[in-house]
Amino acid sequence: MKIVPSSTRLFVIVARNARVGVIFRRGPSRQVLLIKWNMDNDTFEIGQWLKGRIYERRCDLSPKGELLLYFAANWKEPYQSWSAISRPPYLSALALWPKGDGWGGGGQFFQRNRVFLNHREREMELALDFSIPDWMAVAQFGDHPGWGEDDPVWSARLQRDGWKLTSYPDKTKNDWGAKVMVEYDPPILWQKLHPHRPDHYTLQMSILGIKEMDGPWYLIEHSIVRNDEVVGTIGRSEWADWSQTGDLLFCQSGCLFRLRYQDGVLGPVEASEQIADFSDLKFQQCEAPVEARLWPSK
Repeated sequence: MKIVPSSTRLFVIVARNARVGVIFRRGPSRQVLLIKWNMDNDTFEIGQWLKGRIYERRCDLSPKGELLLYFAANWKEPYQSWSAISRPPYLSALALWPKGDGWGGGGQFFQRNRVFLNHREREMELALDFSIPDWMAVAQFGDHPGWGEDDPVWSARLQRDGWKLTSYPDKTKNDWGAKVMVEYDPPILWQKLHPHRPDHYTLQMSILGIKEMDGPWYLIEHSIVRNDEVVGTIGRSEWADWSQTGDLLFCQSGCLFRLRYQDGVLGPVEASEQIADFSDLKFQQCEAPVEARLWPSK
């Protein structure tokens, strides 16, 4: 498996009650594309682009993946930044809440019909001409809604989806002029047990630091551990997770990979299959179809 370096970055949110994922494809830095992933057969539906920034770690999918809550910014009037609900892989908003700054934003689907929005009290009003159906309730997220950055939304979603925080740094090294602006010592570690062999395989996410010069915002490595010993190394990777069937899924350099779990065994990471390469896609204007601009029925 040979990885060709690319400035394209991928991040995935997987629906918790369906084999559906939404891929956020970023690159160049102020262009983001949504892609819907049918995880049963590894087919993909290309959706809409945004000229701006989507803060993917503050986003969430409804349990079956039919609705997406996202936080975005283009730093232009009339909203500057906003949270919205759409039908992936489209960004056309069914509901939109103006935010105006980079604090908070996004939130979490507690249930299909119950959303927690990470907005301050004065930011809970819908933009003009937007509404939510009578079957949906919206409340504020967490103890200090509207504040934080990727956390607390990202951490809350990780915990909900089976990840456990196992290590937090005793200290950080901060140097605004260094190659890496913030380094954690030791790294922040999150772990997730294999869905079928929790005694045998654990996926580990190591957050090494923040803001690499000419690189990603988060410096993240993924590995497979057993009894606290690394038995498989993915290395630098924007996202990784177990599939519901037990396969290992991960993203590197604009590509998506799958390592098969067969007969109770996970093969070596080097045997991973590249199932998609999104690195060469270019911005295209795309209108959402009519059905994507309507709320689903109750």
